[in-house]
Amino acid sequence: MSEPIFIDARGHRCPVPTLRLRRALEEAGPGGRVRLLADDPMARIDVPHFASEKGYVVADSGELTSEPGLFFVVARPA
Repeated sequence: MSEPIFIDARGHRCPVPTLRLRRALEEAGPGGRVRLLADDPMARIDVPHFASEKGYVVADSGELTSEPGLFFVVARPA
């Protein structure tokens, strides 16, 4: 499995992180994964909602340990 595409959307308010995630997942193609960093609290709601609506899977998510913010690893089914 290849490394996920990395997107740092910290400093941007929703919907920008989700829009960047969508674009990266489209580019990744089937089986691709994207790791998204965000610091907008709404991303906690928006990203999982977007993923489930589009049939993507949130493979991992949580709080960043070294600094404020959230991370999401979203996978596109093969």
